[in-house]
Amino acid sequence: MSTSATRPEPRTLLLVPTGANVGLTSACLGLIRALDTLGLRAGFMRPFRQDDINGPGSDRSTALARTTLGLTPPEPLPQARLERLLRDDRIAELMEEAVARHTRVACGDEETCPDLVVVEGLVAGPQSSYAGLLNAELARALDARVILVADGDLDNPRQLAEQLDIHAQPFDGTRSARTLGCILMRVRPLPTAAGNSTLAAPELATHGNGALAETLRQHLPALDGEQFRLIGAVPWHDALSAPRIIDVARALDARFLHEGDAATRRVMGTSLCARSAYRALHVFKPGRLVVSPGDRDDILLAAALSTMNGVPLAGVLLTHGEQPGEPMVEICRPALRTGLPVLSVDSDSFETAKSLDRMANDIPIDDAERAEQVTRFVASHLDLHWLKATLSRGYPRRLSPAAFRHQLVQLAQQTDRRIVLPEGSEPRTVEAAVICQQRGIARCVLLGRREEIEEVARQRGIELPEGLEIIDPDTIRSRYVAPMVTRRAGKLNELTAEAQLQDNVVLGTMLLAEGEVDGLVSGAVHTTANTVRPAFQLIKTSPDYRQVSSIFFMLLPEQVVVYGDCAVNPDPSAETLAEIAIQSARSAAAFGIEPRVAMISYSTGESGSGADVEKVRQATRLARERAPGLCIDGPLQYDAAAIESVGRQKAPDSPVAGRATVFVFPDLNTGNTTYKAVQRSAHVVSVGPMLQGLNKPVNDLSRGALVDDIVYTIALTAIQATQPG
Repeated sequence: MSTSATRPEPRTLLLVPTGANVGLTSACLGLIRALDTLGLRAGFMRPFRQDDINGPGSDRSTALARTTLGLTPPEPLPQARLERLLRDDRIAELMEEAVARHTRVACGDEETCPDLVVVEGLVAGPQSSYAGLLNAELARALDARVILVADGDLDNPRQLAEQLDIHAQPFDGTRSARTLGCILMRVRPLPTAAGNSTLAAPELATHGNGALAETLRQHLPALDGEQFRLIGAVPWHDALSAPRIIDVARALDARFLHEGDAATRRVMGTSLCARSAYRALHVFKPGRLVVSPGDRDDILLAAALSTMNGVPLAGVLLTHGEQPGEPMVEICRPALRTGLPVLSVDSDSFETAKSLDRMANDIPIDDAERAEQVTRFVASHLDLHWLKATLSRGYPRRLSPAAFRHQLVQLAQQTDRRIVLPEGSEPRTVEAAVICQQRGIARCVLLGRREEIEEVARQRGIELPEGLEIIDPDTIRSRYVAPMVTRRAGKLNELTAEAQLQDNVVLGTMLLAEGEVDGLVSGAVHTTANTVRPAFQLIKTSPDYRQVSSIFFMLLPEQVVVYGDCAVNPDPSAETLAEIAIQSARSAAAFGIEPRVAMISYSTGESGSGADVEKVRQATRLARERAPGLCIDGPLQYDAAAIESVGRQKAPDSPVAGRATVFVFPDLNTGNTTYKAVQRSAHVVSVGPMLQGLNKPVNDLSRGALVDDIVYTIALTAIQATQPG
């Protein structure tokens, strides 16, 4: 059966800029991520290349769509051919070129065919005055609805409204015909209460968009309607325009005296130091690029001392072609070992400062971190409710990784749960706790000495919120000795209990066991065994289950699926395997994943025999008996469970084959190997292991976890605390 017979024709959204430097590519990337959050698959294309906007090298928008969103857009038509066709008055042929590229995006196979195609329009400029004409032609040729992208300068709201109205008119002459509305980028000024929020897990800030959008509608009544909608108001955020030191070096053709962390350190501001170090001490702040004449040894020394005192400067830029002597370099060597970049240019300080001020805000193709932050930040400030009501009607639902993360945040904010973090002074954990506290994800409890935690916060440039709870473990250990002996009667005495409680993970588990907190998250610096062993000993299993098991949420490019058990049970019996299937299905449903359970084996259906296959077959029967309403099938090979075309061939009557969302593996060897192979080979993010079957939630982290990973695991734990074990 053809795709066209089973799926509706993808809709097309054309994003048209109202001027240069409005953040058009960022708006496109953010819109695609927002659509993904709604469960809508979007493709991307930039039909025409603009060398005067892009510069030499690869097309920036196309490259960023590939690296940031994992899409495979076609290369745009070269500008030389575009202009040759225009000169020859062959616009129809030009539009055929655009339609051909659009067709390649819109007509993928059954697994990749998009629900929508986002098209980046042309930017008007001195060398491309034809942009307005071609954007109107594109809208007609692709039968696209139009979203305008404008700079959100609110100094003159009336002028902004008139500008939007003028740009909407060419699309069939009326806004109701094609133009859906607008996205305002880099909105300034921000409401005084908003400030620049953290960029970690930016979808946590989505609730702030409503107030900003409402303020804009008061200034611009034309945006308050269904025919022309304010689709998004994206506030200015300094960090989103922060170049890396390596970008500064490229822009200024600077020489590295010490490269250090130039590829990762970002310039949050520039300080020109022309006075003595004593009078310039105020400029040595996190993220600052210190610009100074190369012969000012006092400034270089002050920067080195500041670095050694824990201030993460962006770098030092020396001017006038002067370089420090070797003795000075040796004195600064400890600071250089921390990764402090030092650059040199031949221009004087004033000219260098002007060059820095003129640096473009475009995202470099190789700056994946910034591209991801911008994409998520823009997505978090779009009107998801309106997009869903307008664009999702009639389209199939799937839980994408973005939707999974968004849902985690929304559900966690409703729980008001208290989560203990035993690794209380670990830097990533501290930052994650601050984010969760500020955004209402959970009430976090950090176990650690206050002075150590405050020092970590200072070094990371974050402020501990007033309500964040910090408990010094030394002040409370003794009160849990007796309860722990009682819980492990016959296995511990007071001395051994007191010794074990020196481990903060054990102490945190006792807080959970005694009902003083609702969940525990650990593992940033501890092994999985260190995290889960106290839970097995002190929390015990839920009355509904005999077994503790685990699942991973696998954030595949197209959707989130569940793998179980990949961390706990080495060789489960058929009865245990059936219980794992039921636990995993219930966990999936609790997190918005429609459970369709595939019991994985090396054989599908009745085709195979042997003890291993028979165990899976028996487990499937037992699970159906215990949970009659569960959508489950097995044994199924992995490809038959995951790939629709294979499932139709190998198990045509199965309600699960080709559509599985929960994969239950026959043993730990298979499950752990599969999850790691998928995670590492396909670069898939996995969240977990999440323990299931315990009386209370305990969850583990990877020791390489990012701040966002910890935030989402805390959110997951808070939600799990509202569910049965």
